[in-house]
Amino acid sequence: MAKKITQHAYSQAYEYIRDQILSGELERGTKLVEERLAEEMGISRTPVRDSIRKLEQEGLIKDKRVVNPSDSDLRDVFQVRMLLEGFAVRHCATYITEEALAKLKQCVEIGRTGTIDEVMAANKEFHEIIIGATNNPVMIDIFDRMQSIIYLFRKTVVYHKRPLLIEEHHEIYEAIAQHDADKAERLMKAHLQLDLEFCLNRMKSS
Repeated sequence: MAKKITQHAYSQAYEYIRDQILSGELERGTKLVEERLAEEMGISRTPVRDSIRKLEQEGLIKDKRVVNPSDSDLRDVFQVRMLLEGFAVRHCATYITEEALAKLKQCVEIGRTGTIDEVMAANKEFHEIIIGATNNPVMIDIFDRMQSIIYLFRKTVVYHKRPLLIEEHHEIYEAIAQHDADKAERLMKAHLQLDLEFCLNRMKSS
C-alpha cells in the first residue's frame, strides 16, 4: 500500500512539474526548489526529487533549471524517434504477436470514438506497443527518455485534432497486419514528420 502511495505521489509530481514547464508556467531558466514544489503539491520532497531527476533525463531540466527545447532540439529528438520507430515498426511487421496486433487495432478504434483523454492514452499505447515489440531494452530506454517531448507533441496533435492522425495509425496497423515492413516503415516516418511539422506550426502561432 505504501509503495502504491509513493508511486502515486511520484506520478503526481512528475506530471505537475512537466505540465508547468510545457505550459510555460515555469519559464525557461527558472530554478526549481524542491521544498516549494513539495509544499505546493502537499507531498514529501522525495517524489519531487525523483521527478526532477526524470525530467533532467528527458531534457526539460538542467542543473535544476527549466530548459525549454528549441525548434532545433525538437527536430533532433524527432530524428531519433523516426529511426527508433522506423526500425521498431519493421520488426513488428515480421514478428508482432496476434495479441499485440489486436491491441494496436483497439488503439485505432479508440482513436476514432474515444474522449480526448482516451485518445491521448490510446495514442501513447499505440506507439509504446510498437517500440515494446522489439524487446530491446536499450531502445525502450532511449524512447522512455524522450517521453516529455513526445507528450508535448501528443497533446498538441490530439487536442488540436491534427487532420488524418487516426487514419495514419490505421494505415500503419494495416501494413503491420499485412507483414509489409517497407510500407510500415515509410508510413511511420511520414506520420512522425507530419506530427513534427504540425506541432512546430502550432507553437509558432500560439
